[in-house]
Amino acid sequence: MARIIEIGFALGPLLFGIGFLAPLIAALCNSLGISLPLGLAPIALGLIIGAGLGLLAVVRKTWLW
Repeated sequence: MARIIEIGFALGPLLFGIGFLAPLIAALCNSLGISLPLGLAPIALGLIIGAGLGLLAVVRKTWLW
């Protein structure tokens, strides 16, 4: 059980990127009326950006640049 919690904390930034940033980016795209290329759904763009930033934070071990 402790190992599962440890893994969850290690992947915290990635989960934050997917669970919080992705819907936030999708909502911003919808509210600002931004049309995305190639028929890309706003949530797909949010997942790409959110997961990318979260993965970057996991690898670098910080959100700061």
